[in-house]
Amino acid sequence: MTETFEACVTKDSLVFSAAHFITFNGNICERLHGHNWRLDVSIAGHLDENHYVFDFIAMRDACQSIVNELDHKVLLPDRHDSITVQTSDDGREVTARFEERRWVFPVEDCAILPLENTTAELIARLIGQQLMTALDLASVRNVTSLKVSVEENFGQWATVTLPVGAV
Repeated sequence: MTETFEACVTKDSLVFSAAHFITFNGNICERLHGHNWRLDVSIAGHLDENHYVFDFIAMRDACQSIVNELDHKVLLPDRHDSITVQTSDDGREVTARFEERRWVFPVEDCAILPLENTTAELIARLIGQQLMTALDLASVRNVTSLKVSVEENFGQWATVTLPVGAV
């Protein structure tokens, strides 16, 4: 069996305050509410010629960039079956609708995400996909997986593990 190592990053600065609402059981829609979401990222693989899996600083900086884009925003899904999200013709407002409910926000206060629902699970996956691209992990030969955990409340989080090219 070959050794596998993990390089992990979680910091007090990797927190974003953001509002969201999700739907579940078909027609139930939560009230708009917010969290102080915390990010925890691990990159697993074998040691490279420098005797590490991946550079902590590059991980930290890529995570911080993503967190900064989500901080103090309303997270809205653009692929939901029942929630429609539309930007006004003048580009100043975003309207979200679910059945008879309607929310209107300034466009600069929104993060419209390519998601089916703004669950912690899907947010973790999206952040993972963004990190894979930002860090160009597909070209890093010794890396085998990326794990992203998003905590929405203390003791309540979702984790996704994304495979990276085989070593």
